[in-house]
Amino acid sequence: MSSNNILADLQPQAVFKYFEQICAIPHGSGNVKKISDYLCEFAKERNLWFKQDESYNVIIKKPASDSESKAAPVILQGHIDMVAVKTDDKVKDMEKEGLDLYIEDGYVKADRTTLGADDGIAVAYALAILDSKEMSHPPIEAVFTVDEEVGMTGAEAINLDCLDGKIMLNIDSEEEGIFLSGCAGGATLKASYPLNKSDITGTKITIKINGLTSGHSGTDIICQRANANILMGRLLFAVKECVNIVSISGGEKDNSIAPFANAAIMTQEADKVTELLNNTANVLKEEYSVTDSQLIITIKNEAESRCQACDDKTSQMIINVLNYIPDGVIKMSNDIKGLVQTSLNLGVVSSDESAFYTTYLVRSSSQSEKEYLTDKIGAMTDYLGGTYELAGVYPAWEFKKDSAIRDMLCDSYKKLFGKDALVETMHAGVECGIMAAKIDGLDCVSFGPDIIDIHTVKEKLDIESTRRTWELITEVLKQLA
Repeated sequence: MSSNNILADLQPQAVFKYFEQICAIPHGSGNVKKISDYLCEFAKERNLWFKQDESYNVIIKKPASDSESKAAPVILQGHIDMVAVKTDDKVKDMEKEGLDLYIEDGYVKADRTTLGADDGIAVAYALAILDSKEMSHPPIEAVFTVDEEVGMTGAEAINLDCLDGKIMLNIDSEEEGIFLSGCAGGATLKASYPLNKSDITGTKITIKINGLTSGHSGTDIICQRANANILMGRLLFAVKECVNIVSISGGEKDNSIAPFANAAIMTQEADKVTELLNNTANVLKEEYSVTDSQLIITIKNEAESRCQACDDKTSQMIINVLNYIPDGVIKMSNDIKGLVQTSLNLGVVSSDESAFYTTYLVRSSSQSEKEYLTDKIGAMTDYLGGTYELAGVYPAWEFKKDSAIRDMLCDSYKKLFGKDALVETMHAGVECGIMAAKIDGLDCVSFGPDIIDIHTVKEKLDIESTRRTWELITEVLKQLA
C-alpha cells in the first residue's frame, strides 16, 4: 500500500502510518470493497484469523500478547466508511481517488474534502494494535463495520457469533475525555412524490443557497443552525401563489444539516416574485446571523422563456412538503439537562422529470417517540400525495449505571492526564446499541480523540489528542491483559 508519507513524522507513528494508508483508499459509504479487501490482506500478511462477510464487514482476531494469558478477549470496534464530500472547486473523484492530506496548526486535514477521521482513526488504532509486537494486551477481536454513516447497515447485518468478548471499545466519538455510554436510536425515511409537468411560459428565476455552517445532524442539531432545504421551503412559501417549480435540489447526506440548496422556478410576475424573494432572503439572513453568518442567498432572473415545469398543484405540493413537515429539535430530554431527545433532519431533497424526493433522518433516545415521529412523517407524506419507505432503523443504546470498562477508562484517564473525564449520552448514533443487542451482557464505551467539524470539508484531527487517546487505549489494554 503506497502513501505519500505526509504523516510519517507524527506520533504515534504506527497509528498515523495506517491512517494515511486508509486515506489513500476511497471509502465513502457504499464504496467500501477496496478498504475491506485491504483489511483482509493486512490480516493475511500477519497470519491473523479474519472473516469478511457479504456486506464487506471484517473481523480480525489476534491472540493475547502473553501466550500464557487467561484474559478475556476485548472487542475493538469502528466503521470503515466515511462521509465523502468535497467543495465545488475541488477536482477529485471521491469514488476513485484518495485524499490529499496536509498538516496545519497541530491538526491533520484534507484539502477541500472531508478527512474521514470519523471513523478512519478507529481503524488506524486497531491496525496499530493488531500489528504491534511490543504492546501488552488481551486477546483482540477487531470488528470493522461498513456503511455506519448511512444507517448502520453493516452493524445490523454482521454476524458476531464468532466473538467471545464481552468488553467493547467503540472508538467512534469525537471529543477527548468524554466517554459515551448511551445514544439515540434512528431511522431513515425516504419519500417520493409524483410530479405533473407541462410547458410553462414566463421568467425563469434561479435561487441558490450556500455558505451555511452545516454540521452533524445529531450532535449539532441542538445548535439550531440553518438547514438549506428548509430555507428553500421558506423562500418558496413566500411566493407560493405565483410560481411553478422547474427543479429543486439540496443537501448531500441524510446525517448532515443541508449546507446548500438550489431551485429554478417560472413566473409570470417576475418583479413581484423577485421582490418577495429578496425580502424573505434578508429576513432569513437576519434570523440566522448568529449561527450562519456566512449565509448567501443568490436570486437571479433569466430571460423570458418556455420550459417544462411543475403545474400549480404539484408546485404547491412541493412547497407544502418543505414547510409542513417539521425539522430540527422536536423534544429535549426531561431526564438529562441539555440533551436533545428527539429530532428530525431533512438531509437531502432532489427532483427529476417524474418525481420529487426527500430523505429524513429521525433520531430519538425514546423508542416510542421515534416510532411516533416516523409514523407522523409517513402519514403526512401519504396526505401530501407521496409514498415512503423506512431504512437503517437502529435501536437506542441505553445507559448502564454500572460499567467496569467505563470505570477503568475514567480512572486511567485521570491517572494519565490529571483531569476528570466526563460520562455522557448523546443525540447521535453509534453502533454500540446494535452490538449490545447482538451480544448478551456487553459492556461497552464509545470514545475517541478530538475531531472537529466531522462530515464537512472543514474536518480536522487533533494530533496531540490522537496521541493521548493512544496512550489511554494502550494503558487500558495493558490492565486487561
